[in-house]
Amino acid sequence: MSLLAGFATTLAMIVAIGAQNAFVLRQGLRREHVLPVVLVCALSDAVLISAGIAGLGVLISTSPLALSIAKYGGATFLLAYAAFAARRAFRPTTLAATDHTPAAVRTVVVTCLAFTWLNPHVYLDTVVLLGSLANQHGPDARWLYGLGSVTASFTWFFALGFLSRRLAPVFARPRAWQVLDTTIALLMATLATVMLVS
Repeated sequence: MSLLAGFATTLAMIVAIGAQNAFVLRQGLRREHVLPVVLVCALSDAVLISAGIAGLGVLISTSPLALSIAKYGGATFLLAYAAFAARRAFRPTTLAATDHTPAAVRTVVVTCLAFTWLNPHVYLDTVVLLGSLANQHGPDARWLYGLGSVTASFTWFFALGFLSRRLAPVFARPRAWQVLDTTIALLMATLATVMLVS
């Protein structure tokens, strides 16, 4: 029961559109370094969820300094990425799915790590919230809850990264990339603003 509860709760939380999911979707559509991206996301979730179950959530939730660093660092990163997405949207001729110079895998992985580790909501969702929910299942069942959560994370990111390529025919047109990048720019800017005022 704890395993299923962890899976269902995590899947419900992770499916929400956010900065990390938008990045994974874009990489999947471009068919560019998808495996490293989904592994970074899923393994990061596994580390954070495990840390929350082990008790790190209590420490983070009581440290204003840690939350402030994550808040302002994350907002700065999101605003910078919003600016890059907006610039891409204004140059649709360079956005065709089959006509781009692939970014270096190191650059993509570092960007993915930033989306994951500079977002304070990731800590609140995984370490604090999921860690607290897991610990309500008792000392033994909490790790089953965590296993369910980690399984949901792997399932979601692999599905998003590798199944998004089915949309490739739609995104063969530069106009579709322009709409996607405009949406991403607005989403990142909105998330950064919400992060700063919350």
